[in-house]
Amino acid sequence: MSLSTTSATASPVGGLSKAREKELLAGARRSQRNTTAKIWGLRALIVALWLGSWQLTATYIIDPFFYSRPSDIWLRLVQWFGTGTQFGTIWENLGFTVLEAVLGFVIGTVAGIVLGVLLGRSRFLAEVFSPFIKAANAVPRIVLAALFIIWFGFGMSSKVATVVVLVFFAVFFNAFTGAREVDGNVVNNARILGASKRRILTSIVLPSATTWILSSLHTAFGFALIGAIVGEYAGAKKGMGMLIANAQGTFDSAGIYAGMIIVTVVALLAELLITQAENKLLKWRPSQAATHTTGI
Repeated sequence: MSLSTTSATASPVGGLSKAREKELLAGARRSQRNTTAKIWGLRALIVALWLGSWQLTATYIIDPFFYSRPSDIWLRLVQWFGTGTQFGTIWENLGFTVLEAVLGFVIGTVAGIVLGVLLGRSRFLAEVFSPFIKAANAVPRIVLAALFIIWFGFGMSSKVATVVVLVFFAVFFNAFTGAREVDGNVVNNARILGASKRRILTSIVLPSATTWILSSLHTAFGFALIGAIVGEYAGAKKGMGMLIANAQGTFDSAGIYAGMIIVTVVALLAELLITQAENKLLKWRPSQAATHTTGI
C-alpha cells in the first residue's frame, strides 16, 4: 500500500519538475531575445541620431560641399548601383577589388602560416631571420604599393602583391607565437613514443597554433581590403580604390563616403564568414583568449 502511494506521488512531482524546467528554459530564451532586441534597437537609435545630426549640421551649419550629407551619399549609392559609374558598373569595380583582396589574402595567409610555424619551431632560424623580418615589417606599405606598380604595372598583380605583404605579417607573427606556445612536455612525450617530426607538426603543433592563426585572420582580411584599396588608389584601371581616388580628384565627397561604405559592408560580411568558419573549426577546443599579436 505504501509502495503504491509513493509511486503515485512521485509521478506528479517528476511531472512538475519537467514542467518547471521547460518554463525556466522558455524564460531564458525570452530573456535572450529581449536582450538581443534591445541591443539592436539601441544600435539603430545611435545610427539614426548620428545620421540625423550629420544631415542637419551639413544643411544649416557646415558646408556640404566638403563634408557631404547622408542624403547625398544615398543618392550617389543609388546612382552607382543603378546606372553605374564612368568606369563601368559598380559590381565590376567591386568584384575587381574583392578578387585582389581574396587572392592576396590566400597567398599571404599560406606564406605566413608556413614561415611562422617553421621559424616558431626552430630557434636557430628565428635568430637568423629575425632582423630581416623586423626590417621588412617596418617598411611603409604605401611605399611598397608605389614600388609594386613600377614593377608589375597598373594591373591586378601589383595590387595582389601589396595585399600579400600586408596579410603576411599579420598572420606570420600569430603563427610564430602559436608555434612557440606549444607545450614542450607534450612534444617531448610524443618524441619518446616514437612520433616523427612530421607527425608532431601535424598532430600537435598546428592544432595548438590554430587558435592563434584563426584569430589573426579577422585582422588579416581587413588588411587585405586596405592593401587592395591602397594599391588601386596609387594607380589602377578599375576598382573601388580607383573610384574613391577619382571622387577625390573631382571633389566629390559623397562619392568618397559611398566608396567607404561599400568597402565597409564587404569587410563586415567577410568578418561574419570568418567568424562562422572559426566557430566550426574550434568546436572541439575550449574557449581561449589568444588574440594578442607578438613579434619575434
